[in-house]
Amino acid sequence: MASSTDNSVHIAAPLDVVWRLTNDVRTWPDLFTEYASVEVLHEDGPTVRFRLTMVPDDDGTVWSWVSERTTDVAAHSVRAHRIETGPFVYMRIRWSYEPDGEGTKMRWRQEFEAKPDAPFDDEAITKRINENTRIQMDVIKKKVEAAAPAPHS
Repeated sequence: MASSTDNSVHIAAPLDVVWRLTNDVRTWPDLFTEYASVEVLHEDGPTVRFRLTMVPDDDGTVWSWVSERTTDVAAHSVRAHRIETGPFVYMRIRWSYEPDGEGTKMRWRQEFEAKPDAPFDDEAITKRINENTRIQMDVIKKKVEAAAPAPHS
């Protein structure tokens, strides 16, 4: 059965700054707390294929997979999917950005389905993804806001 999540955060920084700082996958280990490393495998225009390796989980397991993401600068959106799906039948994520008052609304919509032999079911992974997304979005918000130029008075 397919599952999905939909989370967003308001970041008090201009859209171009949020876009630039969150779409350079090479810097993700500094931007996210969950990623230990990123290895870019291939780039072709707006599409990048890369290996993400997470920090060890509570059980000491290190998860790693290959993903591909394509940015659409004009639409301020990104489409991504796992190439190596691991415990998922599929995992897709859409990022979108839009001006929001004095800042930017960044939204992540994920669609996925756990394999029958995955160590979790769709309900459990949906809960975990929602919880972790909120944590990561809060971390990203703070880091991007700290890096953004101060507004002119």
